[in-house]
Amino acid sequence: MSTLAGVPRSRQRWTDPNAWHLRTKLVLATMLLLVAICSVVGSVLYASMDGFLTQQLDTQLYQASHRAAQFGTVTQPGVPGSQAPGTAQNPSASTPRPDPLEARGQGAGTLNARLHDNILEVAGLISADGRKISLSNSDAAVLASVAQNAVPYTSGAQPVPVDKNLTAGRYRLVAVQTAAGDTIVTGLPLAAKDSTLASLVLTTVVVSLCGLVLIGLVGTYIIRKTLKPLDQVSSVAANVAQLPLDAGEVALAMRVPPSAAHPGTEVGNVGNALNRMLDNVSGALQARQESEMKVRQFVADASHELRTPLTAIRGYTDMLKMTEKLSPQGSESLGRVETQSLRMSRLVEDLLTLARLDEGQPLKLGPVDLTQLVVETVSDQKIIAPDHQWRLDLPDEPVEVKADGARLHQVMVNLLSNARKHTDLGTTITTGVTRSATGEAVITVTDTGPGVPPELQKKVFSRFTRADKARTGTEGSTGLGLSIVQAIVDAHGGSVELTSRPGRTEFAVYLPA
Repeated sequence: MSTLAGVPRSRQRWTDPNAWHLRTKLVLATMLLLVAICSVVGSVLYASMDGFLTQQLDTQLYQASHRAAQFGTVTQPGVPGSQAPGTAQNPSASTPRPDPLEARGQGAGTLNARLHDNILEVAGLISADGRKISLSNSDAAVLASVAQNAVPYTSGAQPVPVDKNLTAGRYRLVAVQTAAGDTIVTGLPLAAKDSTLASLVLTTVVVSLCGLVLIGLVGTYIIRKTLKPLDQVSSVAANVAQLPLDAGEVALAMRVPPSAAHPGTEVGNVGNALNRMLDNVSGALQARQESEMKVRQFVADASHELRTPLTAIRGYTDMLKMTEKLSPQGSESLGRVETQSLRMSRLVEDLLTLARLDEGQPLKLGPVDLTQLVVETVSDQKIIAPDHQWRLDLPDEPVEVKADGARLHQVMVNLLSNARKHTDLGTTITTGVTRSATGEAVITVTDTGPGVPPELQKKVFSRFTRADKARTGTEGSTGLGLSIVQAIVDAHGGSVELTSRPGRTEFAVYLPA
């Protein structure tokens, strides 16, 4: 997996919120909002239910405590519970007292204990089948601690319930002090309350999760459908970005569909604005193309018309040399006329060649042996510039391509002439032919000259670009040679590249197999 700064791109994408899709952000924001709402609703519901159940349990607990305290009051000796209501007694610790757990109305799970001077006298709880269950010694210690906070039964004050863990489970306990000095501890189990709250929590979580999943799926569908026009806008923009708009006739027919370009909505406004921008760009490109065609036609016509007078000038120059006896100064002037007419002829031929390539004239394709082509063009250059060192780097087997032989010959002539003109005498120029790993035919022209400055390398294939100041040569140029090279190679579906540094400059031509 490709990485950036040592972090996998997929991991970076999920850890960087700025790289998330808009639909992902909307779905996550919706889900987080729903989670927050469910949490708040669940918390409020839990707190409300807990308060209601606690209040209900406390009411039952106070009633059970009242029954136990009233039943556990001192009675006549030997006759438990036989005292008539309202009869005054002078209670004492030795007077028999009944077990508060035997009071009428005490339900299953009720716990009662009687302590006197912090000593547990009787204690137990009612089981589900109505039997009395004794408490353990550890429970006795817990009940003794609760008894410390007992309030007088006759004061009318409400005791404060406390929650304690016993061997039988969690209990809510209160303690009251009778007139006999006894402390009656009463408790009710918290199991029913805890079970109800647990069921409430489970129900809330399950319902919330189901709701989140359902809303997430429905929300994702709605968001995807709502943002589909934005995907169409993005697709049109991406397709337009891949079009070659820099030159030639451009058919900019792509538009955002009307369903995604309806003004009045946010996405529709974007699509409508993009369509208007494309209309404007299409009009500008069409105007540019018409202007370029006029310029090309003018260049072609002018170049064609200039060929005849230039040929006439050279003819008359030759005739004057043969028929007239000129002074030394006249011969020098006539020579300059001939040199400039030849230079002008080359410029006209180069312009005419570019004009024909720009018009897209068909190439005369056929099998071309690049090895033989390189040998022939380098041999010609050896004769023209014997003061340069010419070398060949050729494979053992011929390298053939389907191309226009005359045009490729012109490519080689221009590249070799460029190396010859812009390097000093004695420079080594090496021409090579090979095949790349992808099967392309590669022609390289490498020299050991001073190199091309970096600022000039970016525009070296532009028309009328001259490198005379950068690479010390003795011959001038029209500035069209490399432009012709690129135009011919592009017409063949290939490419040409330049790599240069002081002491090594290489032009590489890549041609499809």
